[in-house]
Amino acid sequence: MARLTIKAHVDAAPEVVFAVASDFEHAAENFQGIEQFEILTEGPIGVGTRFRETRVMFGKQNTEELEITAFDEPRGYVVECDSCGAHYRSEYKFVADIAGTHVRLELDCRPVSLLARLMAPLSALMMGSVKKCLTADLEDLKQAAEAREREIARST
Repeated sequence: MARLTIKAHVDAAPEVVFAVASDFEHAAENFQGIEQFEILTEGPIGVGTRFRETRVMFGKQNTEELEITAFDEPRGYVVECDSCGAHYRSEYKFVADIAGTHVRLELDCRPVSLLARLMAPLSALMMGSVKKCLTADLEDLKQAAEAREREIARST
């Protein structure tokens, strides 16, 4: 199993960071790495919500269907998907501190198919590109959440 952990600090309250991170209707606007985003289920965002996300990865357009499997506002949520013979689990955690929010993203990739198991040693090579992409996502989250926090402060 390959595991990747990325951390960031955001100068905004966890409620604001969570709201931006889980604003799937505006994901393509808030995150530069996302080209298209489509919510596939009706109703409020939460456990069971499925969506389709399109990004450019390794020079190719890649579309994945993901599902929210845990949703604990404003502490975090978990998104999972199966792709290319592997199961992916991304856990987003938002923890308050005196200056804002610590964000922690943990990505676990578990090979399921025989081919994916055989290719597992090479997954370390791909994780560098994945880490770069997810680090950019957290930077986009930081910018969007801090902008929203400033808007809230101005309106009060």
